[in-house]
Amino acid sequence: MRKQRSVLILILVVIIASIVVLVNVPLRLGLDLRGGSQLTIQLKPSEAVPIIDERVLTSVQSVIENRVNELGVSEALVQTVGQNQIVVQLPGVNNPEEAERVLGGTAQLDFREQKSGTEQQLPVELQVQQGIKQQIKEAKKKGDSPALAKAIESLNKSNEAIAQLYNSPVLRGQDLKDAYPEPVKGGGNWNIGLVFSSEGGEKFAELTKKLAGTGRTIGIFLDNDLLSSPSVPVDFADTGITGGRAVITGRFTAEEANALAVQLRGGALPVPVEIVENRTVGATLGRDSINKSVYAGVTGLILVLIFMIVYYRLPGLIADFSLLIYALLSLALFDLLGVTLTLPGIAGFILSIGMAVDANVLIFERTREELKAGKSLYRSVESGFYRAFSSILDGNVTTVIACVALFWLGTGLVKGFALTLGLGVAVSMFTAITCSRSFLFLVLDFPELRKPELFCPNVKKSFANNQ
Repeated sequence: MRKQRSVLILILVVIIASIVVLVNVPLRLGLDLRGGSQLTIQLKPSEAVPIIDERVLTSVQSVIENRVNELGVSEALVQTVGQNQIVVQLPGVNNPEEAERVLGGTAQLDFREQKSGTEQQLPVELQVQQGIKQQIKEAKKKGDSPALAKAIESLNKSNEAIAQLYNSPVLRGQDLKDAYPEPVKGGGNWNIGLVFSSEGGEKFAELTKKLAGTGRTIGIFLDNDLLSSPSVPVDFADTGITGGRAVITGRFTAEEANALAVQLRGGALPVPVEIVENRTVGATLGRDSINKSVYAGVTGLILVLIFMIVYYRLPGLIADFSLLIYALLSLALFDLLGVTLTLPGIAGFILSIGMAVDANVLIFERTREELKAGKSLYRSVESGFYRAFSSILDGNVTTVIACVALFWLGTGLVKGFALTLGLGVAVSMFTAITCSRSFLFLVLDFPELRKPELFCPNVKKSFANNQ
């Protein structure tokens, strides 16, 4: 009895926690249900890659997919169009300009040695550049397009002037192993931590050894724009900075640091790209199609609930209550895991409800067989769960195996269907075996409900009522 009470308390806690999650964290809907942003990316030839062939197109697609996943956008669609374009659909993205900047950036990172004799000129150029950036901010705030265009042109010239103060790159993006945002202690700014490869670490140690104590700086450039220019203390004059790690400082916000780290981790695009279209798209299915799908799912669920009560009586009512708990837990789990619900995903969720009903049907049929065999009500319920467990386990395991295969080998919407179905089957095992069982045994504690005819119509009371 004490164990049963503990299980009931656990179920109550899980229900409350699920409600809290669903109230505070809205469900993420896919592009077909919610809409989002669509970007068309045009690939351009370069001196290094004069022809855009299938290999180059696939390489760019792979880099963009990595960046999309790093941004935490689920169920994004990245596909090639024609010979030199890629279409990216981002469901629920509220800031397409930020997505455009991250997806379209080439992220060519390099480290350069400052030239001798430029120690006095660099601070002046940096101060001039800071003033230009302030002008850009003010022009954007006022909406002054001519002033903004002039300031941007001045900024490009300033970047070129600063780049002239440094030698050719010593380290490049291919020497980078990892990049991650990290907060600055005691402040609201963020830095970007870098981890070099073994060869890159040796180059970095040699570079810092050469510059230590000279007053000259290391120029950290991204796409030929200076991000940071740290100096190296004289303490590292003998060995340089070893360990293969570095930090880019620059008073970044959390969003800027994360976006830059995503670009660096995702790798540099092999060719220049241009965003030729950036537009907001509505739900691809249309409001009528969505409503019809929802009505169909709700109607099917209601019919199942009615059938369970009509055919299985009191156990059917308990099964319906367990199914509602199942739906609640599943949606909360999808919410916590960040699952983006598309129409195929919802189909998988509804199908998993059918799997949950199937488990209850097996249990109740076994219970009826035990009652008809003359066992007591308590023993019949207990045997029903025990004898049906192996069948339930076998059926669910085979379904989960199919889900793993679909998720492993499938893409896009197929993976969404497999994930929601697999999670649903796992939760259905909990509700069928734990919730339904606990509620049935709870019911047996009430004499007015301990009637065999409420569990199996036309059963002989003389056999089943032997408590």
